[in-house]
Amino acid sequence: MNEHKDPAIFGKVAVLMGGNAAEREISLLSGQAVLQALLAQGVDAIKFDPKTQGLEQLTQRGIDRVFNIIHGRGGEDGLLQGALELMGIPYTGSGVLGSALGMDKLRTKLCWLGAGIPTPAWMKLTDAADVEDCAKKLGFPLMVKPALEGSSLGMAKADNLKQLHEAFTNAAQFGCDVMAEQWVEGAEFTVAILAGKALPIIRLETPNEFYDYEAKYKTDTTKYHCPCGLAKERERQLQVLALEAFEVLGGSAWGRVDFMLDGNGQAQLLEINTVPGMTGHSLVPMAAKQAGISFEELVWRVLQASISTRKVVE
Repeated sequence: MNEHKDPAIFGKVAVLMGGNAAEREISLLSGQAVLQALLAQGVDAIKFDPKTQGLEQLTQRGIDRVFNIIHGRGGEDGLLQGALELMGIPYTGSGVLGSALGMDKLRTKLCWLGAGIPTPAWMKLTDAADVEDCAKKLGFPLMVKPALEGSSLGMAKADNLKQLHEAFTNAAQFGCDVMAEQWVEGAEFTVAILAGKALPIIRLETPNEFYDYEAKYKTDTTKYHCPCGLAKERERQLQVLALEAFEVLGGSAWGRVDFMLDGNGQAQLLEINTVPGMTGHSLVPMAAKQAGISFEELVWRVLQASISTRKVVE
């Protein structure tokens, strides 16, 4: 434990992990890593899974602060944040609005459109007629996404009308809005954000058709380049753009912004993550390491940011 840090400032911390979303297993892996990092630094931290424990137990167990590492719906979409606000318990990450907008890929697009932030052209799909219309207006290839899922769940590339219908049917099973966006041919990048600053950019390289669930969590063939290979001034420009894109949506404290560079070298913003993964394959710890920040220090700083960004409700 760092002698200059006093873990007592955090009080008793509950690391919220698991939950009920499709990303539950990844959240449990992230949560265990965060919990161990906190305990190693002397923080009085416990595991807390809302799937098996009611939130009222946070008060009953004397929890002073929450480290939220629940990915996906129910943890990353403003619902949990709203409940914690009402309970007067400080928590990590973005607030209610930033969490809700960041989780919704459709509303993310609309906000970016209003702010003049570049993002691939898209359409919302609600029925077969929309699918036909989308094919005519946007052409192929297309990327189809459920609007409220993370970790690339339910995403598929469509190269023709038949595939587009199939992708729409599959994405619709996730019980939320479905969108299709123009396919971007180019390199994919991600920018981790910590306490209002952008960390070194990572360039992702996968033999898969895109950076899907398998590429993120199950394969060792994905390559992560950090430094990303861009000229320093270009990297700085993209970090500024990523910060703007994050803040436009109300993101705060920490998170991640994903984008691609198209064939003209133009950035195309894809989405933000307000509760990024913290597993062995995760990108924020990788970027932090490049910036000289260890995993334990990263976890400490994320928790520390909850002090300045949350005020206990009286």
